[in-house]
Amino acid sequence: MECRLLDYSEGESVARLRAELRALVAEHVPEDFLGAFTDDPADLALTERFSRMLGERQLLTMAWPPEYGGAGADLLEQAAFREEMWAAHEPRGAQYMGVNWVGPVIMRHGTEDQKARHLPPIAAGEVIWCQGFSEPNAGSDLPALRTRATRVDGGWSVTGQKVWTSYALMAHWCFLLARTGPAGERRSGITVFLTPMDQPGIEVRPIGTMLGPHHLNEVYFDDVFVPDSEVLGAIGGGWPIVSDVLGFERIGIARYARSEKLLRDAPKRLGPAWAELPASLRERWATALVRARQARLLAYRLIEDERAPSALDAAAYRITVTTLDQEAADVLSEILGNDSVGVTDGRRVFEREVEDNWRYSQSATVASGTLEVNKQTIAKSLEAS
Repeated sequence: MECRLLDYSEGESVARLRAELRALVAEHVPEDFLGAFTDDPADLALTERFSRMLGERQLLTMAWPPEYGGAGADLLEQAAFREEMWAAHEPRGAQYMGVNWVGPVIMRHGTEDQKARHLPPIAAGEVIWCQGFSEPNAGSDLPALRTRATRVDGGWSVTGQKVWTSYALMAHWCFLLARTGPAGERRSGITVFLTPMDQPGIEVRPIGTMLGPHHLNEVYFDDVFVPDSEVLGAIGGGWPIVSDVLGFERIGIARYARSEKLLRDAPKRLGPAWAELPASLRERWATALVRARQARLLAYRLIEDERAPSALDAAAYRITVTTLDQEAADVLSEILGNDSVGVTDGRRVFEREVEDNWRYSQSATVASGTLEVNKQTIAKSLEAS
């Protein structure tokens, strides 16, 4: 068995980057900011401005190659960037989708023309993508999707329905899966289409949830034209691309960073009330903090393989960070609900942060593949090895 020494101590470049990012957040993001997807349009506008600023500084896609709008940065610097953004309630808004997996997948599977058209706007923070994967009868069983693309002159006509589509109302483009082969072919009959969302025939219907606007939507495609130039990869060859998407998507968000920040902030925010908490509750807090550190180390371990994340590693990481989300959210909620903790003006922002994190944590083990699906992925990978 190979034994490797893992040294993840941060160098000067990472420390400087964190300082720069925290200064930018402090200058441009209000203390009570809780993300782009609230009832206040100003929050979304703030993230759009902030993303463009990051793009101008070549920070948004710093680990991308320079020819695609990146700065060729070290992957540990990219990890630090993700951590700082997620800990600050993601002032990039919906940009992480384009940055984390749409761009890298286009780099890997796209034509030179597709790279030239799509990658610079992502790197500049000027475009928002959504993901047209799940359908009413094809969520966890994604190969069962029924949205169909039919050959027409110069391209394809797409008809069908997608559901649970985050950011569809604000998105400029959709990374769309449709069936181009017979339904019986399942994985071998799926094709990826890069579809502009302003096309005639596309209707978006929001789904109200406790997560706020933009997170969940139904999207209907009625004879939507997509030119041949926007087919990603080979016709019927979409499933290997989907596998790459899921790998990049599941490890591309530093969810542990927000849990760790909130856990570390708790004693300071509670002040003298912290010492009055039951010992058992503080012990659970310490356990959650240890798990957050473990999740961080796992993320750094996977960074070495990030350009080709395995299905097993991606699933294991996703299980780790999403269950951490729920564990941290539960213990923090119990801490704030303890009889010894009173409400003060200085504590209200922290309470809103904890509540927001709790709401998001409830969906964490469903999004990007349910907890059960990720466990099945691990089991199948181990069985095959």
